[in-house]
Amino acid sequence: MEREKMGSRIGFILLSAGCAIGIGNVWRFPYITGQYGGGAFVLIYLLFLLIMGVPVMTMELSVGRASRKSVFKSFAELEKKGHKWHLHGYAALIGNYILMMFYTTVAGWMFHYFYLMLTGQCSGKTPEEFSEMFGSLTGSFPTMALWIVIVVVLGFMVCSLGLQKGVERITKWMMSALLVIMLVLAVKSIFTPGGAEGLKFYLIPDFGRMADEGIGETIIAAMNQAFFTLSLGIGSMAIFGSYIDKKHTLLGESIRIAGLDTFVAITAGLIIFPACFAYGVNPDSGPDLVFQTLPNIFAEMAGGRIFGSMFFLFMSFAAFSTVIAVFENIVCMDMELTGASRKKVSMINILIMIALSMPCALGFNVFKDFQPLGAKTNIMDLEDFIVSNLLLPIGCLIYLLFCVTKYGWGFDKYLAEANTGEGPKLSPKLGFYFKYILPILIIVILVSGIVL
Repeated sequence: MEREKMGSRIGFILLSAGCAIGIGNVWRFPYITGQYGGGAFVLIYLLFLLIMGVPVMTMELSVGRASRKSVFKSFAELEKKGHKWHLHGYAALIGNYILMMFYTTVAGWMFHYFYLMLTGQCSGKTPEEFSEMFGSLTGSFPTMALWIVIVVVLGFMVCSLGLQKGVERITKWMMSALLVIMLVLAVKSIFTPGGAEGLKFYLIPDFGRMADEGIGETIIAAMNQAFFTLSLGIGSMAIFGSYIDKKHTLLGESIRIAGLDTFVAITAGLIIFPACFAYGVNPDSGPDLVFQTLPNIFAEMAGGRIFGSMFFLFMSFAAFSTVIAVFENIVCMDMELTGASRKKVSMINILIMIALSMPCALGFNVFKDFQPLGAKTNIMDLEDFIVSNLLLPIGCLIYLLFCVTKYGWGFDKYLAEANTGEGPKLSPKLGFYFKYILPILIIVILVSGIVL
């Protein structure tokens, strides 16, 4: 079977960025930016994005492009005879399923709140009623199950249409709309009376606030955000590398993807912080910010129903773009594993994914007394921990060692693949950094994720 290809370069960049852009960009990045000193944190984050995230992305894309396979078979295609790097394909396949076991629930929340905003059910609510609204959502298994089914069916239906006619076409439209909506919301928020204080809080470096949190803690937080924001380690990027041609270097493409991901994260802060300060809302609300805090702002704002609907549509697009990208990875891996057609694999996975997603939804109600990681934790926290704290950093370490050591693919072969095409190229002088320093940074992230 001939390998499918992207219809355009912009399609590849938007689809890859869509995979990286998720809920963490929208609520987590602005929240921790404010917590760790505003502009100072952003500078540290950008540094680690360039010295950690982008290099590992070039490696994952290189393995995908050179092998023309998903992560499930790419290592087997490139490894030396008798080596066992290909075993990571099984871990990656499991990791993609576990990621979607809880991410479909989060995407369902976004769809639900967009529906509530659009139909005017958030109008005239008090802060207490907004808190109760989210509690009633998570407490209702049938409501969450309904939205999960909608997310899963829509996601795999898009994948079943094919790479160009389904995944690429839908994602290009959705990502373009996401960027337009964000810009409209950012302009609205920035020019809201009282919003200037929020911009100062967000963008002006406050080293005093950073020192209060701790320099070490700030650096670790920036490393973690830069590392996890690009969704590297389980082949979610490698699959798109396998679909592209060799006209452009992978350093240039990685910088563009990381830049678009960062643009969304920073713009989310431009939406959230001015609005929070303008309406006297605490910007340190963490995960509650999106569902229990921001609706208060829209309730008070002139035209709040319109702007609230736009915000949750943007959130829905951010979540659903990740769902489509990871579903595409799952479909491709299962096609390589079974030899079945794209449509058949997509239809079977609808049933599998719905079943796998139910424990997460049940963890907020029926199984709420099951607290696997300690008090106030649930099944979602466990699934998130397995993917974010274990599989992603370990997977990145495997990609790194495979690309730079003589026991794997090898640094020279990786460099030749990454530098094929027009655009900025990686220098051979980076060999020492890639072989001896970058692995230590990833191990620090792995250990801190388990210990802290």
